[in-house]
Amino acid sequence: MYETGIFDESAAEITAFDPASARLFVVNGADASVDVLDLTDPTTPTLIDSFDVMPYGGGANSVAVADGLVAVAVEALAPQDPGSVVFFTAADLSVLNQLEVGAMPDMLTFSPDHTKVVLACEGEPDDDYLLDPEGVVSIVDVSGEVEMLTDADVASADFGAFNLANIDPQIRIFGPGSTVAQDVEPEYVAISADSSTAWVSLQENNAVAVVDLDAATVTELLALGYKNHSQPGKGLDPSDDDGEIAIANWPVLGMYQPDALARFTVDGQDYVLSANEGDSRAYDALDEEVRTKELTLDPQVFPDAALQDDEQLGRLTVTTVNGDLGNDGDHEQLYAFGTRSVSVWSAAGDLVWDSGDELEQTTAAAYPEQFNASNDENDSLESRSDAKGPEPEGATVAELWGRPYAFVGLERIGGVVVYDLSDPQAPSMVLYDNSTRDFMGDPEQGTAGDLGPEGLEVVQAADSPSGEPLLIVANEVSGTVRIYQIIAE
Repeated sequence: MYETGIFDESAAEITAFDPASARLFVVNGADASVDVLDLTDPTTPTLIDSFDVMPYGGGANSVAVADGLVAVAVEALAPQDPGSVVFFTAADLSVLNQLEVGAMPDMLTFSPDHTKVVLACEGEPDDDYLLDPEGVVSIVDVSGEVEMLTDADVASADFGAFNLANIDPQIRIFGPGSTVAQDVEPEYVAISADSSTAWVSLQENNAVAVVDLDAATVTELLALGYKNHSQPGKGLDPSDDDGEIAIANWPVLGMYQPDALARFTVDGQDYVLSANEGDSRAYDALDEEVRTKELTLDPQVFPDAALQDDEQLGRLTVTTVNGDLGNDGDHEQLYAFGTRSVSVWSAAGDLVWDSGDELEQTTAAAYPEQFNASNDENDSLESRSDAKGPEPEGATVAELWGRPYAFVGLERIGGVVVYDLSDPQAPSMVLYDNSTRDFMGDPEQGTAGDLGPEGLEVVQAADSPSGEPLLIVANEVSGTVRIYQIIAE
């Protein structure tokens, strides 16, 4: 394990491993840098250098590496201004180029064939919604000499074509005065096996964009729909005030709102795995979060007034934007942020499988006294039950021993869940491990272990310094990087 010693400052967020140099690049949000760790011996990662991103903008949001080329997504000092992608060499940190991309580049990745770097540029508004830049997907062809590229070589797949289109009404477009292009907020990118198509999560919009990478064009907006928590196997624990684990069915619809996406392939077909974290808009000019007890519910749909008690749905955080079907001030439906699950989608955006309430059931069985705990303090039983539960956020997929496996980080209670994806219609949970969190320790003193898993990365055996596959997890709250050796079942 590597420890920054910095608590709750995002000192370890996203990682990228370079096999040739055995260097691990780690986004350190606490000091606006990319830390460089020597991973020659994975059991003792050592800080050997740091790449300062301040000369290029306001801070790094993501990092990726391929063939010795490191790419960093850097947001501008004024976040609503265009951001940058900065390229440097893994071996000696020599800067090769800086190119302008969309506003607030939140995530970037290389295509599987290493010819393109694709960035999800979120374009969030300012607090007053006076500035709301368009969200875009920026694409950089890196098949040639990167140092010869100019800003004109950056292609942008924008959403302007949808401003006047009849898009699916389930796609949440609700920023005050914003066009569709301004309202969508690209979050995360997964790329097809043939490097021609990207699926981009639009988290707040509860949608996914499909992008033709060669044409730099958004071809589709796919509404993800809703999960019905009143159906068997799809329950949730909605209260942090009842003093017990109570995963049950409730009249609530969950918005998938994925953060991380990961593509995997079975029998020649691409699928997309999503970590359904959920996210809301909370600005001075638009704050959609509300507790259920603060809403007026339609008495014909919700005749039991006790439903709004704190011990039931009263404290569950829901949105004010959806649910008032009659526009008459009372809500006929309740929509919660995220679905406390992971899902598998077809390439066309159809739901193939969802984990239901398995994540909450699994963490409840493993840690009944720490169920739905927060990631910044111990003795916090159920503190996240009213808000997204275990909160699956980071995810990656890797083929190991001929099978595709998903590794999913649970942002709040912590730990990693592993699924075997060999049957995309019925993935099976292999394990849940949260042994590196110490519930008896003090998070602020650095004695509570790993907190807040954010970025996950698998290093294949052929690329690993140890000759065995590795899982690397960056934990943003504890500021630690944990390295696991993956062992066959």
